[in-house]
Amino acid sequence: MLDMDFVRAQFPAFQSPVLSSHAFFENAGGSYPCQQVVDRLTRFYTHRKVQPYGPYPGAQEGGAEMDEARTRLSAMMGVASKEVSFGPSTSANTYVLAQAVRQWLRGSNAAIIVTNQDHEANSGVWRRLADEGIEVREWQLDPATGSLDPSDLTALMADGRVKLLCFPHCSNVIAEINDVAAITAIAKAAGVRTVVDGVSYAPHGFPDVPALGCDAYLFSAYKTFGPHLGIMVLREAFGMELPGQAHYFNNATLYKRHTPAGPDHAQIAACAGMADYVDALAAHHGCAGDPLARNRGVHDLMRAQEIAIIAPLLDYLAGRNDLRLLGPRDATRRAPTVAVDLDRPAEPVSEALGREGIACWAGDFYAVRPLQAMGVDLDKGVLRMSAAHYTSPQDVSRLIAALDRVL
Repeated sequence: MLDMDFVRAQFPAFQSPVLSSHAFFENAGGSYPCQQVVDRLTRFYTHRKVQPYGPYPGAQEGGAEMDEARTRLSAMMGVASKEVSFGPSTSANTYVLAQAVRQWLRGSNAAIIVTNQDHEANSGVWRRLADEGIEVREWQLDPATGSLDPSDLTALMADGRVKLLCFPHCSNVIAEINDVAAITAIAKAAGVRTVVDGVSYAPHGFPDVPALGCDAYLFSAYKTFGPHLGIMVLREAFGMELPGQAHYFNNATLYKRHTPAGPDHAQIAACAGMADYVDALAAHHGCAGDPLARNRGVHDLMRAQEIAIIAPLLDYLAGRNDLRLLGPRDATRRAPTVAVDLDRPAEPVSEALGREGIACWAGDFYAVRPLQAMGVDLDKGVLRMSAAHYTSPQDVSRLIAALDRVL
């Protein structure tokens, strides 16, 4: 069981007179940064803010800290250091990856599969490949439940033309956790590469990439207690097969091969603070072993905590007849991101909750396709309340009481 006093002591936000005034339920939009990240970012800007890797102390130390971030995060996720690259956001990283795929598949009579369960970042860029004559097939969610059925993939892949499958670990509004390992196994058996959008899942436990079996896994550091960066895990075989998207003389270096923009040195270095935080949790809670084993232990602690604290909210919402809960009612099957379709516009409700001491938001959250597929009126949008492992039972009780007053 997570020691919540220890956990919350790692986040400056809980001591902030501004942020601590509200119970925070906008984690899916961006988590609080941990102290370890804040300290590393401050140190870099104070003592390392020069061009890294140069032949003098500040440059050498800055480059070493950037390398440390890549090395430690890759070890946590069970991949090689060269398979981790950083970009300005996951949307940008996905866009660059899609341009590589555009060149890879151009003129090949190939098809790809996307879903209508995704955030637009892992949907729209892939659909644009149709401009090159690449067929785009849609793996459709169940409009009643929002679920994706893996058995649907058999028919979609039957003719052997599919080369790539893009899907989310979980949706940012439906939140059901897809069985990534089972889906990638189906794809691999058909010779299909897989790209997984992990933005909405990684905040609830960093991925064990070999266990998931995907060729690419993308997520956002600013939603996993870090700085505003996108992180892309791109397995070497796939990354080197794809045409490079950066300077030609960097093509031999995998983590530079698909990074066309100059990296944010300070924020990359600060990402090592996320590994510091996982290690601090592992040490405090007795999770032993190598970095991947420690990460797995912390992942399980985070998920257990989130399941316990979000279940009362799901029960409360399921008991109301003036709203529709999107995604599973069972907390074990979903991330603690809870969206509801109300009988009225959602934005004024989020504003009212703000006045009640609850920080959350409303809208479509760039998940237009899944909301449309489930029959949600986009003019009204949905109210979304998202927790993380540092959310306390008291926060959830405070939210439920506020909902009782506002709805």
